[in-house]
Amino acid sequence: MHNLSDFIHHHFDKPADELGEIEKRVLAKAHERKIISTDINAALRAESSLGERLADSIARVGGSWYFIVTFLLFLVFWCVVNTVVLLTRAFDPYPFIFLNLVLSMLAAIQAPIIMMSQNRQAERDRFEAAKDYEVNLKAELEVLSLHQKIDMQVLTEIAALREDIERLHQRLPS
Repeated sequence: MHNLSDFIHHHFDKPADELGEIEKRVLAKAHERKIISTDINAALRAESSLGERLADSIARVGGSWYFIVTFLLFLVFWCVVNTVVLLTRAFDPYPFIFLNLVLSMLAAIQAPIIMMSQNRQAERDRFEAAKDYEVNLKAELEVLSLHQKIDMQVLTEIAALREDIERLHQRLPS
């Protein structure tokens, strides 16, 4: 395999013009001897909007034990205040209709925000998988290239040893 075209055909089982953009980019980086790995967190952070970062933060808080325990304490506090403390002047007497309204509004707002965050996580996972593929492909190509170089070196050394053995064999008296 003396040229890039033979290398591509041998390792990818297709001609160079049928390679995808990822394969072409990986081959170019391998040829330039440059690294291909990147900091995925920094790349995603740089292209995320304020709304997306806010959605991630809200989903992170909303999906934590801190939020669950705090919200449970708030609900208990609400019920105790409206049934025991403010027995005759409760602002939301049992069956807590105003509390139901607040909970419904919270759920109506929180659900789409969590879904946005999940969509971003899925996008992040796809991006990370693509980057992993690129890094793995480059590593695989580098390993194959090293194997090829070592094989050529070993074959050259074997040929030289055979020549030396042949020369020594010819020097021996018959």
